[in-house]
Amino acid sequence: MATTAERPLRRDAERNRQRILDTAGLLFAERGLGVSLDEIARHAGVGVGTVYRRFPDKEQLIDALFEHRLAEILAAATDSLEMSDPWEALVSFLERSMELQVKDRGLKELLLGTSTAHARIEQGRQQIQPIVVALLGRAQTAGVVRDDINVPDLMLLQHAIGEAAEYTREVAPEAWRRVMSIALDGLRPDRRRPSPMPVPPLDEEQVVCSMREWGLRRRR
Repeated sequence: MATTAERPLRRDAERNRQRILDTAGLLFAERGLGVSLDEIARHAGVGVGTVYRRFPDKEQLIDALFEHRLAEILAAATDSLEMSDPWEALVSFLERSMELQVKDRGLKELLLGTSTAHARIEQGRQQIQPIVVALLGRAQTAGVVRDDINVPDLMLLQHAIGEAAEYTREVAPEAWRRVMSIALDGLRPDRRRPSPMPVPPLDEEQVVCSMREWGLRRRR
């Protein structure tokens, strides 16, 4: 049986672990997966040794942190598959997936990258892919998506839209939705009726500001 003196240590350890996870989640979302464990320790207000005791390498921290984030993507895919309209189902998944990626740079890097080090993450991705295949196949069978589109095409579209979101993040954080609307119209076999744009276009000042902010981020 655990002694009374041991219990506070375990509670402290769990508090530190959660603090590390919370801090890492914020930093990964803001900066991407390149953040070091030393940076996470500094922002969390704990010793570097504490971080390494809880997570001996960054891969373990990423697995622990992003497993539930990928579960959100899986839930979005599953919910979309239950929708009756094949086109709306595919659009629903793509939009929800992009919303999550735009908010979290680390999640975007995991979804669009690959690493054998993240076993649980890779397992989550493998659960998502068959559902995306089913969503796309159903839309193509219904004749609402071009027959020559495949899942890698959708991944490339998401990557392109994600880059547009990065470009305008500081100036017009919702501008990526216009790019997505254009991309979605490109998936249609019949494009005689363009979809209405969900947000207004960038003005000249916003374009200049986006260029400046993008250049500053690349030089950091």
